[in-house]
Amino acid sequence: MTSPASQHSAPTPAQTSFYIPYRDGQLHLRQLLPTNADFSKPPILMLHGAMSNGRVFYSQSGRGLGCFLAQAGFVVYVLDTAGRGLSLPKIARGFTLGQGEVIREQLPLVQQHILNKHQQLCQEQGKPAPSQLHWCAHSWGGVLMASALARYPELQQSVRSLLTFGSKRTIRVKSFKKWLMVDVFWNRLAPSLAVGQGYLAADKLRVGMDNESRASLTQSIDWVRGEWLDHDDGFDYGKAAKAANWPVAWFIAGQNDTVLGHPEDVADMISECGFRQVKYTLLSKANGFKHDYGHADMLTHLDAMGDHFPLIRDWYLGFELAVLKD
Repeated sequence: MTSPASQHSAPTPAQTSFYIPYRDGQLHLRQLLPTNADFSKPPILMLHGAMSNGRVFYSQSGRGLGCFLAQAGFVVYVLDTAGRGLSLPKIARGFTLGQGEVIREQLPLVQQHILNKHQQLCQEQGKPAPSQLHWCAHSWGGVLMASALARYPELQQSVRSLLTFGSKRTIRVKSFKKWLMVDVFWNRLAPSLAVGQGYLAADKLRVGMDNESRASLTQSIDWVRGEWLDHDDGFDYGKAAKAANWPVAWFIAGQNDTVLGHPEDVADMISECGFRQVKYTLLSKANGFKHDYGHADMLTHLDAMGDHFPLIRDWYLGFELAVLKD
């Protein structure tokens, strides 16, 4: 089922919402389509973090990394995980899904949906269909994507690259701001609020773009503080990560991201996963960027489109050049 979103004048990409049946509702997948789209090339799938939704990557007006990459010729898909963004039903009292369902069900489902869609389109056009997607995530979305990759060898084969912004599994840095944001609010106050409300109403509290289920909240707290184990079936993601055939990866951190994606914690995640082909970039003035970027504004700052977004575009284009060389 599809519903056309508003169309924009060139070069702003066309936007369309797809709704994928999932359990008793549907997952929202926003397609950002460039002019003369080439469906035979690997598309890009983007995933938001906690207390967020897909709008961190795009806007109706054409802002955001997703729109920027679509303008550069890439077919981009942005997922709203269950209950968030335009996915239905919305998170409310009685909503039981957590991060485990994103890892075990939603990401594999959406991955196959996109591959099937491109296979059909390429068959109609007489072109070879892509067998892989690029994965891109912000914050906790990077942990969920890495978890799905570590768990499923078939995803390791069908994911071409992993790009993350401010993604960390643990928070080891110590500061007053970390104590206030993580130890006090996230670990203590937020669970209490979620018990009363039935979920964390992050949007009404103005602490996030979207709400968080009680399950996701408690599971993420445990992961940040402890072992990388599935809460539902005990799967050991840490052990699987060490043996995984990881895709090429790029972890980006912000100099002014002092808590939620501290550069040291981002580096810790790279080490824990054991990536073989990975690069790390710190967005800082000292490294030649326009700002010392923070957790959100590395994606939302007006200067990002002329600062580090072109580097990301060129990185993705490099995969196409490698194919041509082969």
